[in-house]
Amino acid sequence: QVQLVESGGGLVQAGGSLRLSCTASGRPISINHMAWYRQAPGKQRELVAQISIGGSTSYADAVKGRFTISRDNAKNTVYLQMNNLKPEDTAVYYCNSPLDFTSWGQGTQVTVSS
Repeated sequence: QVQLVESGGGLVQAGGSLRLSCTASGRPISINHMAWYRQAPGKQRELVAQISIGGSTSYADAVKGRFTISRDNAKNTVYLQMNNLKPEDTAVYYCNSPLDFTSWGQGTQVTVSS
């Protein structure tokens, strides 16, 4: 019954920026620790950023200093601001709650050209 819908991906040149959105239905994100994941072709899905109920954040080393995760509880939405994108950031990006996991959404494709 819980659904996650990601959006905001696209094609961008290296050094560019994108802002991803994840909207949840069926439960409020205000009571959930939320995270962004990504999966590149031929690679395992990996955790890239997470935000606690209180707003504390953490990031994978590969994206630290370039990506920022945030949330808007009123809109029931989690965001991922991605700056200074690199070709190695190319992947399908997904959101979920590591501590209250539900089915994966369709994800949103991010493609960074060199």
